[in-house]
Amino acid sequence: MCFFHNPPFLNLINNFLNIKKDGIYIDCTFGCGSYSINILNNLNKDGRLIAFDYDPKTVFLGKKIINDNRFILINDNFINMNKYIKKFNLYNKINGIIFDLGISSYQLNDSKRGFSFLRNGPLDMRINQNFGFPLSKWLNIVKKKDLYKIIKMYSEEKFSKKIANKIILYRKLKYLNTTLDLCKIINLVIKFKKKYKNYARIFQAFRIFINNELNNLSKTLEISYNILANKGRLVVISFHSLEDRIVKNFIKKKSDINNIFLPEIPLTFKEINNFNSIKMINLGKFKPSYLDIKNNRKIRSAILRVSEKI
Repeated sequence: MCFFHNPPFLNLINNFLNIKKDGIYIDCTFGCGSYSINILNNLNKDGRLIAFDYDPKTVFLGKKIINDNRFILINDNFINMNKYIKKFNLYNKINGIIFDLGISSYQLNDSKRGFSFLRNGPLDMRINQNFGFPLSKWLNIVKKKDLYKIIKMYSEEKFSKKIANKIILYRKLKYLNTTLDLCKIINLVIKFKKKYKNYARIFQAFRIFINNELNNLSKTLEISYNILANKGRLVVISFHSLEDRIVKNFIKKKSDINNIFLPEIPLTFKEINNFNSIKMINLGKFKPSYLDIKNNRKIRSAILRVSEKI
């Protein structure tokens, strides 16, 4: 288990979240627990932390390791956090929310999950294996045009059409069932010696699709804004351009005065309120330092964005 590992920006999270000793915080992606531990270490006895993780195995281990009456760890998708905030009567009382959107090392290293092209195992890729269906089931029934669309949309891979065609041909001969099967198909299309980025993009695309990750992120960012207190901070760490684009556009929409429509004068009271509708301050975009990347190459693509509700 990878609890207490060294994720990106860990030493800076206190400043990014502007942690108050008695504040209330949410870790939307508990994962290996490092951010939650860091937040708890900076809260006093009146502070509270709520964490979410959709993976029941992660939650089971997390509850064993972190025993703290200021802390609640919930086994649910973060898109459902609104109902818990209402249940705990914490609406507009949350001082900070953090998302670390990367897949955890614990999940990648488990061959039974099917997340990694480096380990042969069932082609599953579900964060929570109690719900939905494994990727293998979908790959063996999907239509070619839909398959191509998903690969292209979520991987931005230039060989998307060829890979989709090869998957359709492969499954006519053999049920596509393992990560090795998918790697063999990619090998038939991509002839470069160094093709790790291609593998990573395609596996990542299927994981995003099977878990509905981008749609969930878009909806949850809106929920996050609604539950934050005044001056509450939103911190999001993404690892690929599709996620980062969603976060960037969300912050821009909430913070950019140029997005506000200027009506004709004279203005009504309603139009004046709309004009004064900037809702967040964009506090910046950050990347790992050279030293951080040297210590952990897996975080080299990480991008952190910070905003504050006003």
